[in-house]
Amino acid sequence: MDQVLASVAFGANLENPQEQLRRAGELLAQTQGLTLAKASSLYLTEPVGGPPGQNPYLNQVCLYQTTLKPQELLRVLMAIETRLGRVRKIRWGPRIIDLDLLFWDQAIIEEPELSLPHPRLAERAFVLEPLNEVAPTWRHPILGLTVAQLLAKLPK
Repeated sequence: MDQVLASVAFGANLENPQEQLRRAGELLAQTQGLTLAKASSLYLTEPVGGPPGQNPYLNQVCLYQTTLKPQELLRVLMAIETRLGRVRKIRWGPRIIDLDLLFWDQAIIEEPELSLPHPRLAERAFVLEPLNEVAPTWRHPILGLTVAQLLAKLPK
């Protein structure tokens, strides 16, 4: 199978977030059919939505070369979240780890379990800033804009 470029957003704000991102990255590195191509810097950001009083988040975006289908990659991400102790209680609440599949090449997918590109990618600075560092010229297949253009459109 041909390799495609996929992007994964990492986020955490509980139990040593830097260590959680590192552990998630290590587990992804052990996944057959997935090779790290590029990793952004770490970004410390304020929580968006969710309950008040949360700790800031540590965010990162990584690009991977993969032979996995998007649904397979999503299952890998969810399994890693579970393995690292993520419990889904409160929408946009604090979390030990959050792994989001942002895009899988130029695929447009709308399924109950998977929407690609990620439906809120274009409105979130905490995703677009690290994504711009590793893939500024990737073009959103629905909006037709590059990551750099999407980031420039966000309110300051």
